[in-house]
Formats: sequence, structure tokens, C-alpha cells
Amino acid sequence: MRDVTKDTQLCISLSARPTNIGTRFHNYLYEVLDLNYVYKAFRPTNIEQAIAGVRGLGIRGCAVSMPWKEAVIPLVDHMAESAAAIQSVNTIVNDDGHLTAYNTDYQAIYNLLESHQVPRGSFAVLGAGGMAKAAVAALTNAGFGPGTVVARNEQTGRALADQYGNSWAPDADGLDASLILNATPVGMSGGPAEHELAVPQDVVERSATIFDVVAFPSETPLITAARAAGKPVITGAEVIALQAAEQFVLYTGVRPTNEQVAEASRISRA
Repeated sequence: MRDVTKDTQLCISLSARPTNIGTRFHNYLYEVLDLNYVYKAFRPTNIEQAIAGVRGLGIRGCAVSMPWKEAVIPLVDHMAESAAAIQSVNTIVNDDGHLTAYNTDYQAIYNLLESHQVPRGSFAVLGAGGMAKAAVAALTNAGFGPGTVVARNEQTGRALADQYGNSWAPDADGLDASLILNATPVGMSGGPAEHELAVPQDVVERSATIFDVVAFPSETPLITAARAAGKPVITGAEVIALQAAEQFVLYTGVRPTNEQVAEASRISRA
């Protein structure tokens, strides 16, 4: 185990429901690649104070999860194109007190659509938060459509739908889309809806592919139902590994191999 010294660089995550996934992922790669970094997860009670701490304490990198992906925007100094385009942040890099915001969720979703060779067609994205914004942008730019944003909040749901020329629906009843992507906390371990399906069973049956960005557990009720129905799936475990790998590069300037990322992902979920 590497000694933590005054020169050790600290990277952190800020989440309402922190897990050990990112902590294990990053710390494994730091050790394998002999980098003088350490990673720690936090559950902040005040996001403004937390980001001030990132700046003031010289914390090198900061992952941002729900519900703060939009709230941190006025707290940073610069929005990289990946974050500015969708007005959602999941990564902050600190260069001598100058905070730059990025969004690696977008790239992870886009890459997974390509690697799984998901046929282009209609889609429905559940949610209107930061991850949903990344998903709709990635799907649109990858050539999918027409699309539907499913969100209970009409104002935010319609705004996201209109931004990319899609439609809005208040719920998933009667939904008919080739690709269903869940970007809500439904199915998340420890949440109030951890045992619920994100969409009705008949919607799963009509779909061609199911994509659930919930990372813990990776086998959500939606993924389990899709597998039982014989549908191709993309899991949140795949998303979190790819987006974390991109964060790792932003923090350290070092790109791990695909094999190292795969092993870090496996260990992170052990």
C-alpha cells in the first residue's frame, strides 16, 4: 500500500448516495500505474461549501453525481464543451484553483451505443436530470430518433425534449420505442424504488434494446426483466466504468489500457 504523503494528490466524488465503486476503481488504477493519488467518496450536506473546499484545498479532481450535476455549474470557472453543450456536469478538474467542468457521461453512453451496435431507431429516455441530458444528446448525435423524454416534471421534461426536437410524455404507459433508456433512480439499491420496474412490462416486451444507467446494482429490475424477455441490454456498470476511465485521464493525464479498465471495473463491483 502506497504511503500517503504531503505530495499525494486527492480526488473525490460527491454523491447523495456514495458507494465504493469509484473509490475502488480509481485507487486500483493508481496502484497499478504507480501514481501518487488517492480517491475518497463523500456525501456533502452543502454543495457550495463542498466545491469551495475542492478549490481551497487543492483537490485535484471531483466527480459529481445526482442531484448536483446542474447545481455546480455556477460554482466553476469554465465549462468544457462536453458540459456546456448539455448544461450538466459530472467531473471537475482543479488546476491551481481554476475549476473546469466536464461531462464524461455523454461519451460513455455514445461509445456504448457504438460498441453494442444498437440499431438506430426510435428511443425513449426516462428522466430529465443530468444523466438524461447526456443520454438524449448522445442518442441524437449518434443518429437515433424520433425520441421521447419521459418525465413527471413537464417543465424540465419539455425543455429537454424541445432542445433536441423530441416529444415529451408524463409517464411510460403505452410507450412504444425501439430503445428504452432509464436515467432515473428507479431500481437503484437503497432508494425508495429499488425493487420497481422503470417501465411497465409491456413496454419492455415491445422494445428492441434496454439500457439502464443505474450502476448499483447492475442487475436492476429493468435489466432483469429485459434479460428474461430476451432483449439485448446495456447496464449501468458499463456506463460507470467508461465514464470513470475518462475521469481518470482528466485527473492524471494517464490513459489506462482497456484491460486495466476492465479489471478496475471488476474489482470496483466485488
